[in-house]
Amino acid sequence: MPARPSAEPPRLITISDWSPDWAAQFAIKAGAIRQALGALALRIDHIGSTSIQGLAAKPIIDIQVSVADFEPIEAVVEPMTAAGFVWRSANPELTKRYFRELPGEARTQVHVRRLGSWNEQWALLFRDYMRGHSDEHSAYVALKRRLAERFPNDGAAYTDAKADHLWAVIQRADEWASKTGWRPGPSDG
Repeated sequence: MPARPSAEPPRLITISDWSPDWAAQFAIKAGAIRQALGALALRIDHIGSTSIQGLAAKPIIDIQVSVADFEPIEAVVEPMTAAGFVWRSANPELTKRYFRELPGEARTQVHVRRLGSWNEQWALLFRDYMRGHSDEHSAYVALKRRLAERFPNDGAAYTDAKADHLWAVIQRADEWASKTGWRPGPSDG
């Protein structure tokens, strides 16, 4: 997760039970992004815990937009800004370009990544594996709830503390992908 700008106050980390509203929220936001970016967006996918039916999550819609390249960045920033998203140009993670919701809007994180990149594929593999392996949900949810209690206002610490669990899941997901020949399905948006 990108570092929070100092001007933004810390937010309370809450884990909510899964909601079908998350898919509907994604569809609306993805539609706006598709209209704004057109063919520049090679894929638009609902990723993260809100994309996995039955999984409790922070109620933040994560959207991954896959593009051929980041340059010229204005080709992405200008239409995304017009569509109501704020570019976080200071995002320290260089494998993506990062956008957030406008102040007062429902929490949204838009991760723009290069099509076929390792990080783009990681998000899709994790999502697809977790969608097909509900037996993985309870341990992950229990961890998230413990960490939300331990780090209620520290998103970076919360995210860092999940790392070992996530790497173990992605290792199982990679083994599953190798056995099944997994490939990302069609774009969600």
